[in-house]
Amino acid sequence: MRTADRIKPLDGFTVGVTAARRAEELGALLERRGARVQHAPALRIVSLADDDLLLDATRRLIEHGPDIVVATTAIGFRGWISAADGWGLGDDLLSTLASAEVLARGPKVRGAIRAAGLTEEWAPASESMAEVLERLLEQGVAGRRVALQLHGEPLPGFIESLREAGAEVVDVPVYRWMPPEDLGPVDRLIEAVVGRHLDAITFTSAPAVASLLERAAELGRQEALLEALRGEVLPICVGPVTALPLQSRAVPTRYPERFRLGPLVQLLCDELPKRSGELRVAGHTVRLRGHAVVVDGELRPVPPAGMALLRALARRPGWVVPRAELLRALPGAGRDEHAVETAMARLRTALGVPRLIQTVVKRGYRLAVDPAAESPGYDT
Repeated sequence: MRTADRIKPLDGFTVGVTAARRAEELGALLERRGARVQHAPALRIVSLADDDLLLDATRRLIEHGPDIVVATTAIGFRGWISAADGWGLGDDLLSTLASAEVLARGPKVRGAIRAAGLTEEWAPASESMAEVLERLLEQGVAGRRVALQLHGEPLPGFIESLREAGAEVVDVPVYRWMPPEDLGPVDRLIEAVVGRHLDAITFTSAPAVASLLERAAELGRQEALLEALRGEVLPICVGPVTALPLQSRAVPTRYPERFRLGPLVQLLCDELPKRSGELRVAGHTVRLRGHAVVVDGELRPVPPAGMALLRALARRPGWVVPRAELLRALPGAGRDEHAVETAMARLRTALGVPRLIQTVVKRGYRLAVDPAAESPGYDT
């Protein structure tokens, strides 16, 4: 148990992590702030050294150099140069790129460009591909050859706009996403979302979102997954591009102003505690978190069955909830109402203040909400 001055922002919450790259870093950031993390990489990355598509695109560019190069990610650009070195084409590629106008999507890729001994012509302040496209169309691309370093997924709208404006576009698939070889963790993550066992789920790339939705569809769980993400499970994305596949399916999303892991975690620290709400019960302040309850500023871990009962009571604070209804709320309880009594006894012990929950003889149980308190209840 933790007292008020020691409670971390994400204590009592469970967060899903779908990242394949930098997952350990993200998980560590979340755990340091108290979260329980469930990791299931939704993707795997094809090794650059074994990628024939990248090798072919590199050879074509060396043979016929581009007028413009658009670099989109630092790790992708560095990987491209490294892979070319491994193929014995590194010097030729750098010479080719040095003769072109190089555009960088953001500061990280700008650093990678300079580390390779090259100089970028321009980078958008917004780190937005839309701003890159706007600049290219304004300056004119008719008759020009544009090399576009992809970042894990095709950019059809971007490419089509350039081609309609008269450009020849060469896709450079610096890394490609594939489904994970082991789908077990992904399947368990999907069921955790559908079952509302997660409080939030994080996405750091649009392909990860698409891959998770595709796998959910294969399992016949996509609509149930989307319903959970529209309600109880908070989807947090690293930026607006990542959020697009969810927004297109009417899933409200949040993302930080700065598209980085640190701000993403901080956004979670701000948002999840707000969603827990507050109740005044029997003279005590109570806040429900995912797998714990904060009672008078003290964190009290609660078993899953107890949390299910407490959420059912908190939806109608002060009202009597019948045993039959509470039984339906228990995970896998069957038909024996004695299971409610057992789980309720454990819940009261976990809370440390048994009188928070009153037994109403022959009817059920209720939260002992203070008469003067205005408690609208929990929509959970």
